[in-house]
Amino acid sequence: MLTVKTKSALRQALHEARLAGHSIGLVPTMGNLHDGHLQLVRAAAADCQYTVASIFVNPLQFDKNEDLNNYPRSLESDKGLLAEAGCDLLFAPDNAEMYGTPASMKTHIVVSGLTQNHCGKTRPGHFEGVATVVTKLFNLISPDQAYFGLKDYQQYRVIEQLIVDLDFDIKLNGLPTARENSGLALSSRNSRLTSGQRRLAPALYQQLQQTAELIRRGNQDLRRLESEASQSLAACGLKPDYFNICHARSLKMACQHDKDLVILAAVFAGDVRLIDNVSLTI
Repeated sequence: MLTVKTKSALRQALHEARLAGHSIGLVPTMGNLHDGHLQLVRAAAADCQYTVASIFVNPLQFDKNEDLNNYPRSLESDKGLLAEAGCDLLFAPDNAEMYGTPASMKTHIVVSGLTQNHCGKTRPGHFEGVATVVTKLFNLISPDQAYFGLKDYQQYRVIEQLIVDLDFDIKLNGLPTARENSGLALSSRNSRLTSGQRRLAPALYQQLQQTAELIRRGNQDLRRLESEASQSLAACGLKPDYFNICHARSLKMACQHDKDLVILAAVFAGDVRLIDNVSLTI
């Protein structure tokens, strides 16, 4: 596996891959990789002839400096995991390479309509940062296919809309959430959980499943279900950020006549923020 840190070296490696006639798959990450990331890489390697991963802790998508500073970084071990999973090229730029000096970055991408609520409401500017860095990666790499995990469901919908609106000729692939045996969604932030918090954290997925089952059984009082779920999570020792039953495409709060739903939720275990979701059709 080749590792490059500059855009010029990235372009040269991709030029050679295209000359060889290879299709290109992209897996954007922020590093500190877990098996969920590696499933994306393996899927890209199976579908495409040349797999590119990026590792970049994007400062634009963090709303608090302490969260950015605390985000776990493990570049050297990540390299080994990527190589084993079938990655051909790793792009690992620093902030200056991606954005220049802070004053030089004038353009930001906003995907309206999908970003005002849920994570967008409690993390102002987050999805603007996501959309901006993903647009830069798409422009730099021009992949044939891109791979994202559905744990970040709202992010996936934002990128899906971005691809449509900006006419990127890219096939977007969303892979199911990878989980621990307990049901806890794999996340780079899980490494920051204490042993006690790790015992509490699976309650989030359990509550999502329980609420989804109540909806399947015909309970249509969606706002009450949201409130009761938040209360239940708080009683378990987690601090709810939001628990929202939404239309799966628009991400607006669901109504009784909606059939394709997604339940989006975020909680804090101590100062570690965890997100998860469950999709269902009724």
